[in-house]
Amino acid sequence: MISLENISLELDVDEQKIPILHDLNLQFEAGKMYALTGPNGSGKSSVARVVMGIYKQTTGRVIYNGQDVGELGITERARKGIGYAFQHPPRFKGMPVKDMLEIAMKHSDQVNCQVLRDLGLCPEDYLERTLDNSLSGGEIKRIEIATLLAQNPKVRIFDEPEAGIDLWSFERLIDVIGNSHREDTTTVVISHQEKILNMVDEIVLIQDGTVSMRGNREEIWPQIKASAECACRSNCRLGEEAYAECPR
Repeated sequence: MISLENISLELDVDEQKIPILHDLNLQFEAGKMYALTGPNGSGKSSVARVVMGIYKQTTGRVIYNGQDVGELGITERARKGIGYAFQHPPRFKGMPVKDMLEIAMKHSDQVNCQVLRDLGLCPEDYLERTLDNSLSGGEIKRIEIATLLAQNPKVRIFDEPEAGIDLWSFERLIDVIGNSHREDTTTVVISHQEKILNMVDEIVLIQDGTVSMRGNREEIWPQIKASAECACRSNCRLGEEAYAECPR
């Protein structure tokens, strides 16, 4: 289990302290899949980055399997079994895909190419490619996710895995994430996609840097859609008649 207790986060932006998260409390249990959703800028990715140690919380504690890991860095948390796939993966000029997978599978004698095949990438075409601008956004994204799967962490965080992915690859991606989830893993997916929200056990709605709603998908998803409908109606500047014709 991983638990965020009374987490607040401020980031320095242009020499100013910008509050991002506000006294946030959240638990993720082993064996469950979670979706973090909410408006752009609500703090979803910041929650995930606090879990991974990319952001250091201003106040509060990060508890993983009973241990306070809030002072540990990214590497230490990765060694303990926490993994993160970025929304916009970094590129590493000169590093082949094969080397990246070998680092992820550091306890294995050989690279398991199946993770690439599962995501629609032929190993023969990609293992010697370098992680630079010669790869498209969709390719680098799938390699990032394959690296996380190869790492096989107990806590897997996917930050908007659908970003930059074509429709065919997206359908395959959903299957890979779902099929790779096990009873001893915790899977957290940050997403707005209804197909992803429908595959998880619990949905967590983040708004204004805190948890607004949380529950099973059958309970929460209709509430989220109704809330979004009300917001769209109230914010429509074209009037009620035009709103009725809006495809949304």
